[in-house]
Amino acid sequence: MTAFTAADKLHRLVKHALDSGAAASITEAQAMFAGYRIALRIDDVGVRDPHQQAALMTAVALARRVFLGGVTVSLQPGVPLHVPMPFGKTLAEAVVALGASIGAVPDNIPLIEFGGVPGARKTAFHVRAVFSGWRGGIVPAHFNAAPPPVSVMPLAPMLAASLAINEAFLYVSGQTGMAGRRAVGLSLWNPAPDCDWLAVQNDEPELRLLPSHLWLIGLGHLGQAYMWALGLLPYARSTDLRLLLQDVDIITPSTESTSILSDANLIGQMKTRSMAAWAERRGFITSIQERLFDASFSRQRGEPTAALCGLDNSLGRQALDQVGFDFVVEAGLGRGHQDFRALRLHTLPASRSAAQIWKADFQGEQLPDRPAYTQMLDKGELDRCGVTLLAGKAVGAPFVGAAAATLAIAELLRLLHGGPVHELIDLDLKFPEYRTVVLTKNDFGSLNPGYALVTP
Repeated sequence: MTAFTAADKLHRLVKHALDSGAAASITEAQAMFAGYRIALRIDDVGVRDPHQQAALMTAVALARRVFLGGVTVSLQPGVPLHVPMPFGKTLAEAVVALGASIGAVPDNIPLIEFGGVPGARKTAFHVRAVFSGWRGGIVPAHFNAAPPPVSVMPLAPMLAASLAINEAFLYVSGQTGMAGRRAVGLSLWNPAPDCDWLAVQNDEPELRLLPSHLWLIGLGHLGQAYMWALGLLPYARSTDLRLLLQDVDIITPSTESTSILSDANLIGQMKTRSMAAWAERRGFITSIQERLFDASFSRQRGEPTAALCGLDNSLGRQALDQVGFDFVVEAGLGRGHQDFRALRLHTLPASRSAAQIWKADFQGEQLPDRPAYTQMLDKGELDRCGVTLLAGKAVGAPFVGAAAATLAIAELLRLLHGGPVHELIDLDLKFPEYRTVVLTKNDFGSLNPGYALVTP
């Protein structure tokens, strides 16, 4: 049996409370998170819509990793599941499988609505998740605005759900008084900050093509968010997607706190094998690679030419443009208590080489002097080495990876539909309106990474 260290066990958002000084001990931080509860409600029309179902399921999967006091979902029972994900035959079964309970909305806890129309605020935090076309976001419940209705690109609901859970956590953690009182969203077709996501956007195409061969490097926080997003896409035949899954790690007790497809039943298993099993239940075809990704690799004929990278180390990232991929989308997340909502996305090849972009490993914050760590040392709960190891672990939140995954896979979808590709997208979910977006100067017009058709 694998012996896990304290660093392997610590919930990555509970760690945020330690690092920020909001809690003076792990026990205090855990008690704080045990008090976080949230309610989700889907109306009787939305409950039958596959995109509203996808948004609700994504919100449940994210919320139960953040609101450890419980997630309550109010919905009409017995409605068939219309999302092609392996979580049951009805939406209610899926919601329960993902970790929520079904019941009436409790009073005085944060509430997120799916479907429905503007209405009076029922609680201090009460928002609606809204989406249309390639756009997704949230508005206050009473706000009489939403993106004009057009055909929904299936990642827009996932984006809306990610932003909703981010905003709800901002509210309960008291990090901004604006949480729940503002409209927050963006377009996955045009993520530039000057694109009005609530306005008509006539240039968004209807989704017709999907990636058919992908190499996923890293199967933790980001890698599993990529897989969730791919699982939402409407493949005409699920077997049209072939995934090569690469990682060398096992699932630890802390993995579940950030990684949307992990749970306690998978602890100790190789990430490659547990994620391949999930992907195959979804109907995809998989192969696995259990080697560290570095420059010694060489992509072989017949293997995917496009890759999605979710690594958290510079050594692997530096090799991304050296092993034979034609197109790579890489996402990196902030790791400190102040920047864990930050995400930075690159595509390769780019104007700078991977080695120039990632020159050195991030050294992390110096945190062993925080009260919680000092207390562990003084009480003999951990030695100096253990405290340093624990302090060096990243803070992380599953909604950040989920939002990043929608942006990353949107780069592939835009490439397939002749749209713009971005060399860089840089944003912080705390204030996403101040994001930076840089178009690539590379011409990917003749690149064909492999495609499949959507369900007619």
